[in-house]
Amino acid sequence: MEKALLNLKELCDYLGIGETKARELVKSKECNFSLKIGNRWYANKKMLDTWLEKQAKSMYLEK
Repeated sequence: MEKALLNLKELCDYLGIGETKARELVKSKECNFSLKIGNRWYANKKMLDTWLEKQAKSMYLEK
């Protein structure tokens, strides 16, 4: 069974970024895939994948 939420470490591994950049990302206003439960940040994997596709398409269209 695949996890629906990724913790910060899993998000770093999934995206190949560092913890500092991951924290910036999940706390940003443009981020619609993150949620805070208690003191911990999580990323909804399905929403993250949709956001990544959208970002990739916008980068492609800018060129």
